[in-house]
Amino acid sequence: MNSTFQSERLLFTPLKEADVSAVHALHSFEDVAAFNTIGIPKDIAATHKVLARKINPDDKENLGWGIRDRHQNFIGELGLILAPPRFKKGEISYSIHPEHWGKGYATEALYTGLHYAFNALHLLRVEAGVAVHNKKSIRVLEKGRMKREGRHQKTLPLISGWSDHFSYAILSADFKQLKQ
Repeated sequence: MNSTFQSERLLFTPLKEADVSAVHALHSFEDVAAFNTIGIPKDIAATHKVLARKINPDDKENLGWGIRDRHQNFIGELGLILAPPRFKKGEISYSIHPEHWGKGYATEALYTGLHYAFNALHLLRVEAGVAVHNKKSIRVLEKGRMKREGRHQKTLPLISGWSDHFSYAILSADFKQLKQ
């Protein structure tokens, strides 16, 4: 289920043990950590614990991919947490190394993840949550044509304190219309 796939500029490979240090380094950047809802892992062991389900090939509900550029350099991660099968939905997440911000990689990763969710996994709905002050990620979700569905008060434990978040979603039918 957790396959390798690619977009025009990016390669998505299932997260593995060898990626733990790269993910730890990614989430240690202040700009990434500011909106990281899992907290800043204090060491590699803590990061490994957070990623354990995503790197377990037997876990069919917590999918995770390393995002690599065309030179095979790790530049981020993409995640998809699946609800029980009868709901046909998942929650998507992404993090891109700050060195690669402003190049359209987050939007490309989101779009490619949505494509995989709808076409390979046959989901009906994909959701995403974003801190209300995370303007860059809000822009990515909106460029991906996800629709804002609501605001939830004090639900995200960020490094700066509790934050409200916006919920976004897109349906398979709406995503497929984008390709026409």
